[in-house]
Amino acid sequence: MSDKGILAGKVAAVIGGAGGIGSACAEALAHAGANVAVVDLSADAAQGVAAPLGGRGYAADAGDEDSVRGLHEEIERCQGEVDILVNSAVMFQGMSTVSALRMSRWDKVVRVAQRGTFLTCQIFGGAMAERGRGSIVNIASVGGMRSMPVHAYGPAKAAVIAMSASLAAEWGCRGVRVNALSPGFVHTAALQAAIDAGHDPRPNFVAGTPIGRLVMPEEVAQAVLFLASPAASAITGINLPVDGGWLAGVSWQAYGGLPAGPSGT
Repeated sequence: MSDKGILAGKVAAVIGGAGGIGSACAEALAHAGANVAVVDLSADAAQGVAAPLGGRGYAADAGDEDSVRGLHEEIERCQGEVDILVNSAVMFQGMSTVSALRMSRWDKVVRVAQRGTFLTCQIFGGAMAERGRGSIVNIASVGGMRSMPVHAYGPAKAAVIAMSASLAAEWGCRGVRVNALSPGFVHTAALQAAIDAGHDPRPNFVAGTPIGRLVMPEEVAQAVLFLASPAASAITGINLPVDGGWLAGVSWQAYGGLPAGPSGT
């Protein structure tokens, strides 16, 4: 069944929309008929994604309250009331021991992932609740669901999962659905840059993944589109993993690993 036109007449704001997952989400939403507002720290990067989709790009700092309030006002002035919010802004944290993680880095990661998600939900979602309609999808991570050596990023993403459920409970009676989505290991441009530089983490990433490969940004975007659309009208407060089965398969490593496919890989 085609998704063409299912979001016709809707305005969708994608925070962090110039990133790999964010840009894929903007494209999927636009393909479904939404008028997309692409938001990133760089106005040029945001406009570069938005223009081919017939949308508009905006510069904003998701962790700054005044910036987010100004952004909300500008989008609604230029494109109309926002019906869909996708929170995809992220600051990655490399693997680190607790003692080696500087608090300045911890603060930056949490400011974007946790504070930024809450602020945009509070401001955009609050307006949705006043109007009695809207859908929010917050990009979390499997790193917020399992123990990992990313002591800022993982807990911040766990907070995103928790706040999504809480907002869903509070705003359900106001016609606003709020869901989290947790990607697994995704083949983004940043990962490809690491591969090109000779640091290829793919063998470790896919070892516990039943589908035997990384997740593609477009696959995450299709799940976001589903949760944002009327097709998910009775779904709110969930956390949907899009991880190629990693959560189900990683524990098999203690028993010698997952079964090999037909090719032996």
